[in-house]
Amino acid sequence: MKLITTIIKPFKLDDVREALSEIGIQGATVTEVRGFGRQKGHTEMYRGAEYSVDFLPKIKIEVAVKDDLLEAAIETITGNAKTGHIGDGKIFVSEVLQSVRIRTGESGEATL
Repeated sequence: MKLITTIIKPFKLDDVREALSEIGIQGATVTEVRGFGRQKGHTEMYRGAEYSVDFLPKIKIEVAVKDDLLEAAIETITGNAKTGHIGDGKIFVSEVLQSVRIRTGESGEATL
């Protein structure tokens, strides 16, 4: 099993979630996060004062998948999160050594 951690722009969340559901991925954990990369920050005005916003709002999606769904999931995320502009995000893939469904005690791929 693999854990896919994806950082994307907030307005792309629904597109990515729906597309993952279509390929058979049933669950995901979504977190609102803030960060910066090449996109850096920007300046804004508030009550006449200019200030710098160094960390931009992003969405982090974590999805555990069976090994045979990994490439399809990556292609699906990439295709639906891409805008072609800087700041589209990143995908990280990690190995999952074990998983356990708390309610039933099942372990391994049966938990997905």
